[in-house]
Amino acid sequence: MIKTAVILAAGLGSRLRPYTDNHPKGFLQIYKDVPSLIELSIDALQQNGITNIIIGTGYRNDFYEDLANRMPNVTCIHSPKYESTGSLETLMQIFPHILGKDILLLESDLLYDPNGIRELMWHREPNVILASNPTNSNDEVYIETTDSFNLINLSKNISELNNTYGELVGITKLSAALLKNINKLYNEKIECAKWDYEDALVVLAHHNIFVHKIAQFTWCEIDNEEHLEFARKTVYPRIQLLSGLPKRDILLNPGPATTSTAVKYAQIQPDICPREETFGDVMRFVSSELTSLIANNEQYTTVLFPGSGTAAVEAILTSVIKDNETLLIVHNGAYGKRMQEICDTYAINYIMYDSSYTKAINYDELEKFIIINHHITHIAIVHNETTTGLLNDLTIVGEICRKNNITFIVDAMSSYAAIPIDMPTQNIHYLAASSNKNIQGMAGISFVIANKIYLAQYKSHKRKTYYLDLYAQYEYFNNTGQSRFTPPVQTFYALQQAIIEAKNEGILNRYKRYSESWEVLTGGLKELNLDWVIPLEHQSKIITAIYEPDNKNYDFTTMHDELFAKGFTIYPGKVGNLNTFRIANIGDIDKTDMKGFIEALKEYFKKISE
Repeated sequence: MIKTAVILAAGLGSRLRPYTDNHPKGFLQIYKDVPSLIELSIDALQQNGITNIIIGTGYRNDFYEDLANRMPNVTCIHSPKYESTGSLETLMQIFPHILGKDILLLESDLLYDPNGIRELMWHREPNVILASNPTNSNDEVYIETTDSFNLINLSKNISELNNTYGELVGITKLSAALLKNINKLYNEKIECAKWDYEDALVVLAHHNIFVHKIAQFTWCEIDNEEHLEFARKTVYPRIQLLSGLPKRDILLNPGPATTSTAVKYAQIQPDICPREETFGDVMRFVSSELTSLIANNEQYTTVLFPGSGTAAVEAILTSVIKDNETLLIVHNGAYGKRMQEICDTYAINYIMYDSSYTKAINYDELEKFIIINHHITHIAIVHNETTTGLLNDLTIVGEICRKNNITFIVDAMSSYAAIPIDMPTQNIHYLAASSNKNIQGMAGISFVIANKIYLAQYKSHKRKTYYLDLYAQYEYFNNTGQSRFTPPVQTFYALQQAIIEAKNEGILNRYKRYSESWEVLTGGLKELNLDWVIPLEHQSKIITAIYEPDNKNYDFTTMHDELFAKGFTIYPGKVGNLNTFRIANIGDIDKTDMKGFIEALKEYFKKISE
């Protein structure tokens, strides 16, 4: 865990005169009754467990020395050449005092949401630059990255970059190894004396410096009167609103999932009419990026609906199956059964293929069933049955559909954004998912990812629903950039941030993290002599259905309540008449959180066994 932070505070602050005539700009106050920028920053660092703060000083260093005398965990290192050098010189003056340490590096003229510190401290990468959407401050430093979001270049001149992923905030996590390389570069290059620390990062970008973007991050740099006014009217009031960090609970139910701090706070936005172009940009981003995780935007599109995942499934079934067509529902869990209930409600033609809730589908038998019932035009299947965690094979079913000219519909509610899916390769025509599971956003948005050619066939199709009309929703958004009906605005901002985080982590890495938590879970269950319903080779490693123990003192409600009091939420079973409960390992959690849960579970079973 990082315990040291360095604040670069040597600059003259000449653009802020007369405010900086008598004191350094780190001592600028937003209002008279508000602590200075440097004091706010020190408080934010201390809130997040930083116990050693070093300030690199230059202009009016006496102010910082006085501050350090009042704060035992703050020290100052003076950079005597500050007037003729850049910020790299100041950092290198401090280097002997941080040798062998990982640090947070900050600039002194920042006003920012302290939760940004927490995001970097807990980030899995060792070297991380914090970025945001452009602030339009007329002083932006833009960031160019690789496809995997590693730093390539930084510049105030956007034309010098091949792409712009975001704007540099001025808060960075640096490993001891990278700091050592920066020091080596400093000693080898004479021109480094005038460099800022950002110049060294660009030269050393091949060391994989990750760029972590919080799209709606609340912050500003204060370099002039205009920045100060923006800080007073907009940034500081918003930081006050964000100041109460919500309690972090570990949700082990199969959605909604535990979300990151940045996703939670992305919801706090100025009031905006969803018909504005600015919000249309958010929806376009969401639609495009959701598609790109499993398909391409040339052949496929994402249609967004307010509502739970069931809304997306209902939109597909009611919109794409004509009166003279027949749907085959592969039923091996409660959510296959739900498709049947939807079809019954709308009088949609269907037949059921019933398979075991606890065993893998016999795909040869499924194909024989399809050949015998040659009037089948569509097949619908749940990829990862949320009932049990049973994983169905989309590649095999997709190929069966290809051979028999059948439209393939997938409910990927519990697999999308975790288990890799490739719609073109797997011959999937329609896929339903939602915002609140593996994508790690907030509940309230469902979506359908559809093959555009297939979707276009339903333009003149007689509709069964109004609100959930798939083609009408697609066409309206395509023409206007808006939703037909009022969308959940704040939830879209949260989803935007969740998508950024999913892309930053990578779907394969996310599934690896989930799998590591699952391995801790199953290992703990073995120790407790608890058995799971689905054989290991057919489990999704996302949701695990567990047989309840044969213990007269056991009671699910009591167990749930005791675990809930310790910050862990679990879910009851849903496997027919079997007595089970379910544990999901999705969301912004890791194997450390799962180890904590196993310890809490052991305490409960020890208690009822005494």
